[in-house]
Amino acid sequence: MRNFGLAFNRYFEKWMFAIVPASLVLGFLFAPRLAPFIETVPYLFAYVTLAMAIGCGLGQLREVMRRPGIMALTFAIAHVLSPLAAYGIGSLAFGADSPYVVGLVLFTIIPLGVSSVLWVGLSGGGVPLILAMVVLDSALSPLVVPAGIHLFFDSAVKVEAGPIILDLLVIIVLPTIIGVGLNQLTGGRIQGIVQPYSAPLSKLCFVAVVALNASAIAPYLEELKQDMLVLVPLVVLLVGLCYAFGFAGTARLGNREQQVTVSYATGMRNISLGIVLALGYFSPLAAVPVVLSILIQQPIATVHHYVLQKLNKNKTGDSAVPHVR
Repeated sequence: MRNFGLAFNRYFEKWMFAIVPASLVLGFLFAPRLAPFIETVPYLFAYVTLAMAIGCGLGQLREVMRRPGIMALTFAIAHVLSPLAAYGIGSLAFGADSPYVVGLVLFTIIPLGVSSVLWVGLSGGGVPLILAMVVLDSALSPLVVPAGIHLFFDSAVKVEAGPIILDLLVIIVLPTIIGVGLNQLTGGRIQGIVQPYSAPLSKLCFVAVVALNASAIAPYLEELKQDMLVLVPLVVLLVGLCYAFGFAGTARLGNREQQVTVSYATGMRNISLGIVLALGYFSPLAAVPVVLSILIQQPIATVHHYVLQKLNKNKTGDSAVPHVR
C-alpha cells in the first residue's frame, strides 16, 4: 500500500497539468449527479490544507521569518501589485461593477497555491521557503482576503467579512495549525510516516473539489458564451502577468533560487479556495475567472518551467565560456 501511494503521488504530480483540467470537464459533464455533494467541498479542502501543513514545522517558519524582506516582497507582489493589475484590466474590459472583475481580483488575493511547492522543487527553487510562505500566507488569509475585498469592492459588492473570516479559519487556519503542530510534536517524523497515504488522498480530494465546484457553476455556462472570447484571453494575460511580476520583481536580487521561488509563488494561487469563496459569497459569474485560471495556471506553470530551464542553461553555458583577451 505504501509503494502504491508513492507511485500514485509521482504519477499525479507528473500529469497534474492534464488531470486538473480533466476533472473540471468531468464536473461540468456530470453536474446533476455531483450537485448533492457540493456541500462537502469545505471539508475536502480542509483536509488538503492539513496534508500540506504536515510537511512544515516551526523551524521552517522561523527560517522564513529570518528573511522578512523576501517574504514581504512576495506578498506585496502577490496581494498588492497583482490585484491592482487585475482590477485595472477587468475594469477596462467589463466595467468596475462586473462580477468578472470580482473574480479576477479574488484570484490575486487568495493565498499562494499549494501546487507551487511541486513546481518550485522541479525548477530548482527553495522548497522550504515556498512551503513556509504558503503556510504563512494561508494563515494570514482571514485578514488579507476580507481586506482586499473591502478595499476594491466596498461600494459595489456588499459582503460581510465575518462569515468569510470564519470559513477561512475553519478550512485554512485550523488545519494549518494542526498540521504544523503535528510536525513539531513528532520532530518532523510524521511526514515520512503518513505522506505515502495522506498525499494521494489529498490529491484525490483536490480533484473532487475542482469537479464539485465546476458542477456548481455548470448551470450558468449558457450565459457565459458571449463573454468567453474576451474573458479567456484576459485570464491568460493576468495569470502570465502574475508569474512575470514575481520573476521581474526579484531580478535585482541576483539569486536564482529566490527568483524561481517567488515567480511560482506569485503566479500560482489556491484556486479551490477562490472558487469556494466566489460561489459562497458572490455571484456565480464571479467564480468563472477563478475556474478558468485552473485550466490556465498549470499549463503556464509548465511553460514557465521550460523558460526557467532554458535561461539557466544559457547562463551556465555563458559562464563556462572562457574570456578571451
